Amino acid sequence: MDETLDSQKIPLSALIAPSFHPLHRAISKGRYTHHWLSGGRGSTKSSFVSLELIVGMMRDGDAGKQTHAVVLRRYAVTLRESVYAQLNWAIYALGVGQLWKAQLSPMSMTYLPTGQKIIFRGADDPMKLKSLKIDAGYFKYAWYEECNEFEGEEKLRTINQSILRGGEDFAFFYSFNPPKSKSNWCNVYVMEQHPQTVCLHTTYRTVPRQWLGEQFFVEAEHLRDTKPNAYDHEYLGLAVGCGEQVFENITLRPIAQEERDSFDQLRHGIDWGYAADPFVFNQCHYDKTRRRLYVLEEVHQVRLSNRQAAEKIAPIAQHRPILCDSAEPKSIAELKDYGLRVSGAKKGPDSVSYGIKWLQDLEEIIIDSARCPNTAREFSQYELARDKDGNLMAQFPDKDNHHIDAIRYACQGDMGRTSMKVLV
Repeated sequence: MDETLDSQKIPLSALIAPSFHPLHRAISKGRYTHHWLSGGRGSTKSSFVSLELIVGMMRDGDAGKQTHAVVLRRYAVTLRESVYAQLNWAIYALGVGQLWKAQLSPMSMTYLPTGQKIIFRGADDPMKLKSLKIDAGYFKYAWYEECNEFEGEEKLRTINQSILRGGEDFAFFYSFNPPKSKSNWCNVYVMEQHPQTVCLHTTYRTVPRQWLGEQFFVEAEHLRDTKPNAYDHEYLGLAVGCGEQVFENITLRPIAQEERDSFDQLRHGIDWGYAADPFVFNQCHYDKTRRRLYVLEEVHQVRLSNRQAAEKIAPIAQHRPILCDSAEPKSIAELKDYGLRVSGAKKGPDSVSYGIKWLQDLEEIIIDSARCPNTAREFSQYELARDKDGNLMAQFPDKDNHHIDAIRYACQGDMGRTSMKVLV
């Protein structure tokens, strides 16, 4: 970037796409701690984060706050050509190059008027992550670039626990191009509700045309016309799937109490478990007219006795019928003794396949992921397996499907099938 821009500072609003303006205002007010930015090629999400980091640190420093930033990639070898270069661009694009010093060994950037630092780390070196320390102040900012490359949510949470110390407010950024698989942990994460978190998905279509250049649009439109699925993934940043996803009709969102109060077709199901597998229970509402299933409540716990299970379920199900896996008649009898209206579900040679296909064919399965996190995870990550040659297998896998089974039992009466044999 031409350093003649140093002659005067350039306002941030002139450098970010209009789709980011509301989020910029929210960041300025400290409205959220965690900012998840997904999008396709040319969406300018990485440019936006780099600008926010530089402007935020300078604003803090000018106000006498000693805040710092850590920028992370899954592998340290990728830092120099990606986030380090991107932050250098932001500094000169803002016209403040004379106020910053960048160095490669150790990789860092320093805001000269205050000594605030941006440091860079790769998550492939755990010891360097553990040694994240600063002489004065605290790490207010963190940026996980291509965060889908990290091992999972738990890895980010572990790193954050080392960073989120000593400060009053924080602004963490997570940017990524959504992987094809809808069950990828990043794709699942942004569909769920999390405290102090905002998610924004953007595409190149909201970026001023002159920023990307005419050739960018020519190539994007050619791919759109010739390979629409590839275009949806690469340019629109959509998780188009890899063919393994079983449920393509899932929506994860809060279901408000006002909406819940209107539900009058409640269904309840239980899948037994104790030690290795959890005991699970679900409450649903089925809208037959619109063919929508709402998953409202769950119980999910290992080593839960039948008595304890009954205590958890009774306030939810009250005196309504509950359908269970019929393979445990003793457990069914015990829950009846505790006052629950339980009975065994009907099964047949193909009842599992039939029930899953019925769920697949629904217009929408709406899961309250805040109240039913395990149900949301199961439905989102339930995939067909592949054989040794990489071909998709026809049968549905019998693993990580406890809530799927409970909901199959709960909705058995809605499936319109009377030929299944009743198992005692």
